[in-house]
Amino acid sequence: MTHALIIDDNKENIGVLAELLTLENVTHTRVQDPTKLPLILEELPQIDLIFLDLEMPEIDGYTILKSLQEESRFDDTPVIAYTVHVSHIHQARAHGFHSFLGKPLDADRFPQQLAQILSGKSVWTIA
Repeated sequence: MTHALIIDDNKENIGVLAELLTLENVTHTRVQDPTKLPLILEELPQIDLIFLDLEMPEIDGYTILKSLQEESRFDDTPVIAYTVHVSHIHQARAHGFHSFLGKPLDADRFPQQLAQILSGKSVWTIA
């Protein structure tokens, strides 16, 4: 079974993404407080993809991406920038994100986008 990590400080956004993942038979772990991420990563044996919000109060998504990139465990794990700040699409690409999904997510397009990401292809969309 595919397992996703959702890192977002907004409970409602996490809930929407979690529901969409569940509909696609993808299990998930929610991280609303990114400062607890190191402890959570230690306890998760399998992470197949990571949805990462870019703007959070304690630490931004770019900083988290950099720390994930330093761990060989995540070399082949797609990290998806997942944000309402669609103007960050070029900056996200420059930092090395695998894909970019603008909020709010499109529930009709999400299954296809997820399948594409899981097959190794990038998705860059702002709507």
